[in-house]
Amino acid sequence: MYFIVVKFQTKPEWTDRWMDLVRDFTESTRAEQGNLWFEWSRSVADPREFVLVEAFTDDGAGPHVNSAHFAQAMKDMPQALAATPKIISRQVEGAGWDAMGELSID
Repeated sequence: MYFIVVKFQTKPEWTDRWMDLVRDFTESTRAEQGNLWFEWSRSVADPREFVLVEAFTDDGAGPHVNSAHFAQAMKDMPQALAATPKIISRQVEGAGWDAMGELSID
């Protein structure tokens, strides 16, 4: 699977509207056949930083970045961003989340 984490730094005037801006992109991506998850979080240290954790099947990443909703998001997002997003994108073994070995809740 492809495991991707992206950090987005918003302009102050867009911070409270960020999730509205990316709503269609998020919903369309979650509906993709090859999407495993597409989850937004907000930094507790910096409220202007949004973190996207996403994963795709090996065959799902290509169609995602070539989709119309991805192209639209790349046009819509810059107006709201204070800096170029930072990304980690890796192909990893597995197809989902595993249980944490160091901490087990019975």
